[in-house]
Amino acid sequence: MEAAMRSELKAALALQLAWGADEALEETVQDRLAEAPPRLTEPPARAVPAVAAPPVAAPATGAVARAEAAAEAADSLAALRAALAAFDGCALRDTATHLVFADGDPSAPVMLIGEGPGAEEDREGLPFVGPSGRLLDRMLASIGLSRKAGDVYITNVLPWRPPGNRNPTDAEVAVCLPFLKRHIALARPKLIVLLGGVPARGLLGAREGITRLRGRWRELDGPGLDAPIPTLPTLHPAYLLRNPGAKRDAWNDLLALRRRLDSILPQMRQN
Repeated sequence: MEAAMRSELKAALALQLAWGADEALEETVQDRLAEAPPRLTEPPARAVPAVAAPPVAAPATGAVARAEAAAEAADSLAALRAALAAFDGCALRDTATHLVFADGDPSAPVMLIGEGPGAEEDREGLPFVGPSGRLLDRMLASIGLSRKAGDVYITNVLPWRPPGNRNPTDAEVAVCLPFLKRHIALARPKLIVLLGGVPARGLLGAREGITRLRGRWRELDGPGLDAPIPTLPTLHPAYLLRNPGAKRDAWNDLLALRRRLDSILPQMRQN
């Protein structure tokens, strides 16, 4: 019986790891197999009223304005990276190990934009190097693209990892968006692929979920761009790892990307 319980506990822990619960919240290990303490036969003399969790704070106007000014002042990708490293208006910087800026060739025709770094990305300082990144590399290879070959340039909405891989707050996204928009303006990709709902909502202002947004080309416009950039929302590789049945939809999106890229390659070669 005890062996069966231990086996179930190990399976539960493995599932939590797969879902991103990779950080301990207590300093000491608790014995979950020990006998539970006796329950109180009477309620406490004085009950403490429940207190609702405070709502997520709206982005501080000052922080967003400082982010916009710092991003606008950057005249190169190196300067933008330095501006991000010096920016103290986002609390994620204080809990992250590394700033995760970008990977791949900045002059590549395709720019991939994800949500934010995970645990392995935070340790290495590069985007998409964990399980999601390995799947992304296989997805790109299936249509003849590779980050090592300089076919794509990869970044995220958030340059710092949210603790425990939690979803970013609206305030965190708002204060990081000016840097991302400047990143796009400096890199000037021919096509953009948005991996997941966070970049789709942040850059396109979309209210629909990513499963409804995916597969439809949009036009992304903004400061510093000569013309709108064709942009394709699709499913994040982490979502595909949790939902293998959605890989067919992602494959159709990849084929759409390949067709669009092939249509502009002759013009790129002439220029």
